[in-house]
Amino acid sequence: MKATVIGAGLAGVEAAWQLARRGVQVTLCEMKPQKMTPAHKSENFAELVCSNSLRGAGLENAVGLLKEELRRLDSVILRAADATRVEAGGALAVDRHRFAEAVTAAIRGHQNITVVEGEVTALPAEGDVLVATGPLTSDALADHLLQRIGGEGSTLHFFDAAAPLVTFDSIDMDRAWFASRYDKGTADYVNCALTQEEYRAFWRELCAAEEAPVHGFEDKNVFEGCMPVEVMARRGEDTLRYGPMKPRGLRDPRTGKEPYAVAQLRRDNSEGSVYNLVGFQTHLKFGEQKRVFSMIPALRNAEYVRYGVMHRNTYLDSPRLLDRYYRLKSEPRIAFAGQMTGVEGYVESAASGFLAGVELARRLMGLPPIDFPQETAIGALGLYVSNGTVGEFQPMNINFGIIPPLDHRVRGKRNKNAEISRRSLDILEGLKEEIFRGSEAENQ
Repeated sequence: MKATVIGAGLAGVEAAWQLARRGVQVTLCEMKPQKMTPAHKSENFAELVCSNSLRGAGLENAVGLLKEELRRLDSVILRAADATRVEAGGALAVDRHRFAEAVTAAIRGHQNITVVEGEVTALPAEGDVLVATGPLTSDALADHLLQRIGGEGSTLHFFDAAAPLVTFDSIDMDRAWFASRYDKGTADYVNCALTQEEYRAFWRELCAAEEAPVHGFEDKNVFEGCMPVEVMARRGEDTLRYGPMKPRGLRDPRTGKEPYAVAQLRRDNSEGSVYNLVGFQTHLKFGEQKRVFSMIPALRNAEYVRYGVMHRNTYLDSPRLLDRYYRLKSEPRIAFAGQMTGVEGYVESAASGFLAGVELARRLMGLPPIDFPQETAIGALGLYVSNGTVGEFQPMNINFGIIPPLDHRVRGKRNKNAEISRRSLDILEGLKEEIFRGSEAENQ
């Protein structure tokens, strides 16, 4: 049994892992380090670009449910994330460098995976192949796919951005403090308060700051879940105060009161030497980032180890092209996974790689696909991608809106969501024996 996986991002390595664990000989093709994208800096697999957070960890969050499903189903991404976790209140955040190193070691160390470095410019003429080249697919392969799978209109795009990173030592802790919102978990975030006057001056300069030129970029083409902070600011003076600079649940120990606005920073590595500005994705020019963000009092002398950047993301019109297992409807030997399918987010990308990899392995073993029902987050995501509105399809994070509601009433939104999660995990427990059939995990 053989298969080719193109791309060693989160989706590609998850797919390769699931295939290899089921005895499939995998050729994993990755163009790094021979060719790098504008957003990537490391030679390691599963490099986290935009943030080091895999978002909410609790089962009252849809992404928390998706992570728990993957965790219980032998996900290499969740295995590495749990091993390299850094404290982040109610979120699962990781040391991004150690996370990528752990994933890379696991993949390179598996006897059934052979890594081939170098750019792939066309799909293999025969054999089973899974394409997980991500939103930054090289131009040559993107052009080949466009011609191969349906011509004009087969691919779409949007823009997203990454947030800056600063050194902890350069943060003025006389003007900042450690806390988590509503004191949830441990005090994991650095909180930088602004008065009303400071915030208004910051907001005015942010709206007027000069942006780096990005071909084809317009405010309307950004992904809502990763919106540049300057785009958000232009929507109104108080937009940031209801978004990334929300002061709710935080009390400044200097005053004993809730600040007018707060910028939060989250640890980016296990040593705590580097922090990222939460929700401050941006495509301002580097000099403008330093000038404007330094108007936040605690960041007046901040040292930037990485400025924010923006990049174009390409994805497929998946409802027209793909089935619920991310296979190409016109040629099922070809499957896709990751953000190029229209799933949005690290965990969602891993989940699509998991499902596509498991389905391909089972097909090679002569077994039927696993029916992940819509009541599970993994199943709901695959069904959304394949059943969305053709021509109006937009990338989406996992959410409880695409999972069927309960058949009984539960008081309170958090309690209801937690009950939906429990239902999903119960369903998965009943499927685990079949999911793990033929896998190394079956005997562990």
